[in-house]
Order: sequence, then C-alpha cells, then structure tokens
Amino acid sequence: MGRRIHFVVDPQGWCCMGLIILVWLYNTIFIPKVILFPHYEEGHISVVAILCYYFCSLFCIASLLRASVADPGKLPENPKIPITEREYWELCNKCNMMRPKRSHHCSRCGHCVRRMDHHCPWINNCVGEDNHWLFLQLCFYTQILSSYTLILDFCHYYYFLPLKKENWDVFVFRHELALLRISAFMGLIILGGISGLFYTQLMGIFTDTTSIEKMSNCCEDISRPRKPWQQTFSEVFGTHWKILWFIPFRQRQPLRVSYHFANHV
Repeated sequence: MGRRIHFVVDPQGWCCMGLIILVWLYNTIFIPKVILFPHYEEGHISVVAILCYYFCSLFCIASLLRASVADPGKLPENPKIPITEREYWELCNKCNMMRPKRSHHCSRCGHCVRRMDHHCPWINNCVGEDNHWLFLQLCFYTQILSSYTLILDFCHYYYFLPLKKENWDVFVFRHELALLRISAFMGLIILGGISGLFYTQLMGIFTDTTSIEKMSNCCEDISRPRKPWQQTFSEVFGTHWKILWFIPFRQRQPLRVSYHFANHV
C-alpha cells in the first residue's frame, strides 16, 4: 500500500509542477553561486550554512517528487470487503464502486481515493491516505527553504561584509541585484501561500477532518470519538516515531485503526 507509482495525465498539472521545479532549480543554482560560495571563500560564513541549504533543498525536491508519483490511495476495481467491515463501506454514485467511508471520487483523476483531502495541481496528484504525509513534508520543507532563501537575500545586502567582486565579469555577478530580487519575490510569494496551506493542513489533522469534509460540512457529528493529536499524526505518517515524520526517504506503513474511530458518515 502506498508503494505503487501513480502518474496523472493532466497538462495543467504538468505546467504547475514544472513551474515549482523551475523555482526550485533557480534558487538551488543561483543562491549558492551568488551568496553562499562567495561568502564562504572569503570566510564570512561556515560550510555548515552551505550544507544546511542543500539539505533543505534535497528534502524539498524529494518530498515533491515522491508526493507527485505516490499512489494517494486509489481503490482497486474489485475490492475485497471483509464481512465485519461492510457497514463501513458505501457505493460511489459516480463510478458505481464500493469504497470505504471518507473516500472521495476525484473527477480529475477519474477514480475514488481513500480519505482524500483534495486534488493538488502543484503536485499533479490527489492528496489522500497514502501520500498525505509526503504532502505535509513538502509544505514544511518548502517553508524552511523559502525562509532560508529570504534570510540569505537579506543578509547578503545588510549583514555580510561586501564581496571583493573578483569575478565581476561573470554573468551572475553582473546581474546580481536582479537575480536576488527575483529570488526574494518568489520566496515571499511561495512562503505566504504555503504557510496558509500548511496551517489548514495541520488544523485538519488536529481535528481529524479532511479539506473535502470541511467544505461539505459532513463532520458535524459531535458524538463521534475524538482522537489525541499524537494518534492522528501517527496515522497520517504511518509511524509513532516522531523523528521519522520528517524523513521522506522511507516507506509508509499504515497503522491499524479501529473503524470505531476511523469512519463516520
């Protein structure tokens, strides 16, 4: 579960994801070349600052690529429903297939997804039970990388000592101001957008409610049991080890959850 490759044929999604990758490439190439490496060579910063930047960049692109190709929880054509769990399944009125409650039919992908949160064009994939944890990691590391980039842009002009400009004839140094302004503009836009999205995602996990359920107001049943936030996060990330919540280079193992908690109408 969650290990199958899921590829969505959607030109709009390809364009959105391609734009995100271009922004990532821009900052990953020019920020070290314009700020990190020159200031390191002149002794203004340590190698730790460079390693941290590449570390954040690596985790950001890894979570993006994995979230975009990971199976979000697509239901098989003929699911085997245990007799003891049939009351927790329902018929989809769009594809006429049985699905667990809290599943949703994605019109863009054309199939039902277990515990679907939403379809995200920026990863060209649905965000569902099996890749929600990767989407959260993407939001988290995008915020870290954008904030780090903005701090470096600021420090380059207002805190670090001026560079000697020995390579003034190089393109990146002749257009340094324009390149850093573009970087700062993209950083502000992405940080502002992703922070709001990350906040809504966290609130959804704390309340054990998906974005679709919030919009459809189908979770007003106050009598259903509420789970501790540690349990809801563990279910999303597939492990009780909190350190593993931040690592995209692993396989998620679904936790067995009682249907008394996991399902509601």
